[in-house]
Amino acid sequence: MTSNGVYNHRTIQSVGRPVPPTTRITDALDTIKQEFEIVQADRDALRVQRDDFEAQMNSQINEIHGIRRSLYDLEVQQGKVRQQYEDELRRLRAEVATLRQTSGPPAGIPGFQPPTLSGPPRLGPAPSSLADSFSRDRDDRTKEKARGPMSPKTDMDWELRQKTREKDRVPDVREPKRLKPDTTPPDPSAAHDSDTSGTLPPPHALYSAAAGPSTVRNQGRSPADYQVTLPPINTNSQATFPEDLSLTSVPPEYRKEGSDWFAVFNPRVKRSLDISLVHNLSHASVVCCVQFSTDGKYLATGCNRTAQIYDVKTGAKICVLADDSAGKTGDLYIRSVRFSPDGKLLATGAEDRQIRIWDISKKRIRNIFDGHQQEIYSLDFSRDGRFIISGSGDKTARIWDMNDGSSKVLTINDQDSLNGDAGVTSVAISPNGQLVAAGSLDTIVRIWDVSTGALLERLRGHRDSVYSVSFTPDGQGLVSGSLDKTLKYWDVSALTASMAVKGKKENAKEMSPKRPGDKPSPSPCTMDFLGHKDYVLSVSVSHDGQWVVSGSKDRCVQFWDARNATLQFMLQGHKNSVISLDVNPAGGMLATGSGDSLARIWRYSSI
Repeated sequence: MTSNGVYNHRTIQSVGRPVPPTTRITDALDTIKQEFEIVQADRDALRVQRDDFEAQMNSQINEIHGIRRSLYDLEVQQGKVRQQYEDELRRLRAEVATLRQTSGPPAGIPGFQPPTLSGPPRLGPAPSSLADSFSRDRDDRTKEKARGPMSPKTDMDWELRQKTREKDRVPDVREPKRLKPDTTPPDPSAAHDSDTSGTLPPPHALYSAAAGPSTVRNQGRSPADYQVTLPPINTNSQATFPEDLSLTSVPPEYRKEGSDWFAVFNPRVKRSLDISLVHNLSHASVVCCVQFSTDGKYLATGCNRTAQIYDVKTGAKICVLADDSAGKTGDLYIRSVRFSPDGKLLATGAEDRQIRIWDISKKRIRNIFDGHQQEIYSLDFSRDGRFIISGSGDKTARIWDMNDGSSKVLTINDQDSLNGDAGVTSVAISPNGQLVAAGSLDTIVRIWDVSTGALLERLRGHRDSVYSVSFTPDGQGLVSGSLDKTLKYWDVSALTASMAVKGKKENAKEMSPKRPGDKPSPSPCTMDFLGHKDYVLSVSVSHDGQWVVSGSKDRCVQFWDARNATLQFMLQGHKNSVISLDVNPAGGMLATGSGDSLARIWRYSSI
């Protein structure tokens, strides 16, 4: 056997070299690079589209702002014309009433002697004055044309503008729930029954806008005193409101405009304030209430189902308080919010008749005060934090003890309440903690003793429901705002002094007249604030006592000099009613809440 037969070796075949792995990586990187370039191209295209959209959006925003300014200007002009016609109608009606009086004595007043005239009555002045009014309107239109067009949008159809503006106004779902049924005020010329306190006397010294003599009707006097002539208006008790105050009727230095707001300063007085918008706080519903904390660093707002707390400096929302146990169906508007004096608690009053006391740091409810039979409209803390006052549509105010939750009920059970409707719309506790004031739907402001719960006084003078009350910082005055479109300042210094002298244990009934004619009211109304065109819904007094601020359904906020009721400026910064406002205790800031679902923080300063 040969060796070849034993060992049959195979020839070794050569094998090719494997593909290096770097080739695959290179291909993958090329693919990634191509995809990246595609994405980068898409990004560049999107950037171009974004820039185009931003340019279009900015153009449309500028156009909207121009339309808004035009609408504001048109609205101001329309209000001016409407006011002129209303004034002319009032004057003509007064002339007609005068002519009727000269034709014979009024029925039911025997022996009445009408004022004698030097000659027969002349019927000429009425149409002549009406022609003068038309002439004035024509002159006003000529002046407006001389100013030049304010915007091309001002030429659109007037009715279409009105419909658009009304559609733009967010419906205020809160107000109708607080409004009382419309009632016709009692005839001021009717005889008053001295044995009852129910008949409302006419408001004191309601002068006409002109600084001339006016008349006040019979207030239970003898027939010979049926009309008495009053002296010219006293500017210390009631200042003349500039009826022609509008954005176009004042010099440039007396007006200021923002993107969607403007302020008009009274040219008849020295301008001493400036105003600017600081923060715009959007909400999901109507903003029913606003209030600053005692240190001025935070702002609480109330809307549908939630109370919210904002940082005043930054405008950031730092807390949302909502009761998850409340029903999920229907609305549950928070009508009032109040910080405790130490800033640790927030009280909320709502439509479900409950007062919730929130621990802010824990965002949890600490207490629930239950007892009211109708929705709660207003809350106020005492300065020491021991009590919280609540006002409700059930005709009661309650003083709640924060320690044990007990309450003292202050009930309005007057038999002479207007239509029996005396729901409490607003409450305020005096700075010394001794008095509680409450505004009511029956037009009366009532003051109670906190310690005894006794009714001390009824302040009469408003012609319609009182929606807001606020004590002055020194406790010597009380400001009230009403649906009669006015504010009133009540001097309660005598009542405050009497409380200090007699002490809390004194029987408060001895201090209060049992009937209007028993003795003069110790708290007279000394000033009227006239100028709002619609319901006054909220009032506040600055903490230095210099300014009274009011918010109205006419969408305006007005700053008044607290010393003489003179208007400093008018601010229009909302599209709907200014339901609530509050002046910052630290000074220099104002918060407003509106039916347009916005709360706004404004800064005002002396100049």
